[in-house]
Amino acid sequence: MPGTTIQDDEIDYSDIETKYQVQYDDGFDNIVVVDGVPVIDKSKLEKLLAKVAKEFSRKGVTIKAEDIFMPWDDATGKSKGFLFVEFRNVDDANLSLAALHNHPFDARHTFKVNRFTDIERYANLDETYIEPEVDEFIPREHLRAWLADPQGRDQYVTYRGEDVEIYWHGKPSQCELAYKPDWKDFLYVAWSPLGTYVATLHRQGVRLWGGPSWKPQQRFAHPLVKLIDFSPCEQYLVTWSNEPIVVPEGALQGPQYFSPDDEGNNIAVWDIKSGDLLRTFSTNDSDGPPAKKQMQWPALKWSPDDKFVARITPGQLISVYELPSMYLQGKKSLKIEGVIDFEWCPQGDKDKEDAEKDAKAASNGSGAKVVKKARENMLVYWTPEVANQPARVTLLAFPSRTILRQKNLFNVTECKLYWQNQGDFLCVKVDRHTKTKKSIFCNLEIFRMREKDYPVEVVELKDTVTDFSWEPKGERFAIVSSSDPNLGNPGPGITIKTDVSFYQLEHGKNDFKLLRTLPSRTSNAIRWSPRGRHVVLATVGSSSKSELEFWDLDFNTDEMNKKEGQVLSKEDWGQSIQLLGTADHYGVTDVEWDPSGRYLATSASAWTHTLENGFAIWDFRGQELVKQIQDRFKQFIWRPRPPTLLTKEQQRNVRRNLKEYSRAFDEEDAAEESNVSAELIALRKRLVDEWNAWRASRKKELAADRNRVSEKEQKADVQDKEEIEVWVDEVIEQVEEVVE
Repeated sequence: MPGTTIQDDEIDYSDIETKYQVQYDDGFDNIVVVDGVPVIDKSKLEKLLAKVAKEFSRKGVTIKAEDIFMPWDDATGKSKGFLFVEFRNVDDANLSLAALHNHPFDARHTFKVNRFTDIERYANLDETYIEPEVDEFIPREHLRAWLADPQGRDQYVTYRGEDVEIYWHGKPSQCELAYKPDWKDFLYVAWSPLGTYVATLHRQGVRLWGGPSWKPQQRFAHPLVKLIDFSPCEQYLVTWSNEPIVVPEGALQGPQYFSPDDEGNNIAVWDIKSGDLLRTFSTNDSDGPPAKKQMQWPALKWSPDDKFVARITPGQLISVYELPSMYLQGKKSLKIEGVIDFEWCPQGDKDKEDAEKDAKAASNGSGAKVVKKARENMLVYWTPEVANQPARVTLLAFPSRTILRQKNLFNVTECKLYWQNQGDFLCVKVDRHTKTKKSIFCNLEIFRMREKDYPVEVVELKDTVTDFSWEPKGERFAIVSSSDPNLGNPGPGITIKTDVSFYQLEHGKNDFKLLRTLPSRTSNAIRWSPRGRHVVLATVGSSSKSELEFWDLDFNTDEMNKKEGQVLSKEDWGQSIQLLGTADHYGVTDVEWDPSGRYLATSASAWTHTLENGFAIWDFRGQELVKQIQDRFKQFIWRPRPPTLLTKEQQRNVRRNLKEYSRAFDEEDAAEESNVSAELIALRKRLVDEWNAWRASRKKELAADRNRVSEKEQKADVQDKEEIEVWVDEVIEQVEEVVE
């Protein structure tokens, strides 16, 4: 009203105060105690607090140095080895407990994180023992249960359209569908190296499946993931996306999720068992624009024992990280000027046996008695020619970083590194140019890794080598070479003519000798059987040729053994190589042996072309067993098998008694065939018996019908009979009288 004044104390502000009231946390639940902190003096306080804050931030918990309180011992002037951290809220405190408890701060200190309120609770804890309730035990599924299949069958997965199917493969009577999942909206599927898991890539990340019921085993939240790579022992997983990591406001935080520190990176390393994120990396070159050439995958390369993973900064250095901490090994990278590429040496059966002996000796406290120590991990790298320095291939032991062997090379255009799967040999394929740089030829520099000082043998070739492949667990290799002028830039519909050559180590001369050359081929891919001996030469990716050649390199081994001790001629040297069969699969894009080395699968993927997609399975002789033409077919992958658990002696016994095992298998096959025959005979006998019974019943019915008809006819004859009297005049005597 006009002229009326209202005092401030008469206005009701309660609704505004309620709306904008700030809730203060009066408790101590947002404070944690961190033990295991280094004991320092005050001169190192600022540096330590900054490092602690950085460790918390790496795990997704953001704190500042002023949030940390460090107690001091006045008598010594040093810290007491623990500190208090005050967080903004209880959720951050809980996150720190989950992420940083038992976290290794450095080589000598490990964080132990507890709530501040737990100290009083532990002090007043009731010491009366109360027996806990025992939860019902639920056994977990065995992730390798498929290896216990009574028929010893392998499995494979197919991906067609939007459907995935997993099959058992064995004899024709044993092939069947094992599982048809309902996985949806994924990019592709992939097996882990030992066959334990199958992975599917989704828009949200990666999922792992396994066990007899194919339940989900783990998930990794990496949005828009495009590529994955397992470590050799299946302990870790690497994921990559072309889209940089972005952590939106309010996103979930924790050891299994990205933190703000990971933003902008593309590669992530995960622990498979826990699902925790270990570290992220960027694929962009910080010193310049991104490279135009395609990114090499895998971007991170694993040591065979999963202890180290390395990545290269082209032309500068190789960084090797320890697992599972993902700290830089030795706190420094290998600075190598001009480095182009590197590869880890595989771990062979001999290395694994030596490592097991070392481990047993160490556990028994008798490490000094070990005669031969397992060799270190090794890696090889090469550097190009720079100024007056020649190109160089270097063998390096790790983690000692000892240079084991170096080889200088001249007039080098490019190098490719090929390890034999047991680590017995290393081949460096060197493409060299003449001084005028008008032509290119090839040399194979082969290191013998099991001999002293790692001697090198050189195989000189005149043509360009397009493919190289070692025989698994063997001393042979095969190459595809060509001198076709269209090799550098083949036009559409042009098939490159190639030669395929086989080489073997000649022990007497310690040299690799040519076994045989197969001229005028179109083959461009070599696929060795996992067991060695058999090899398939394929023409892959051609629109006009799709040939498959199945070869046996030990076909006449017995005859070769008879001539052992004699000087073999050039013809005898390659006599054991025999063509078993040829086949054709139009539009073939992938060729893969099964783990047993008995079957080969070829497939034509819709990702490459859309003509006659599908897959086929062949035996090692080239006989077609299965062929499926399926539209929208994308993938066929055999399920890998882990290494055998049999010792070498047990494997020798199996080979020694192979005839007995074969006899048992032959009996099973004969029994199966006899069962099939018995079933067929029984079926035929049953059909004949049914026919005879039906025929007899029809005859009986027919006879009964005939009897009924005859009776009716007789009755009808009796009813229709009539009595007829017939008068017969008989003349007894005849008299003639005259009448007047």
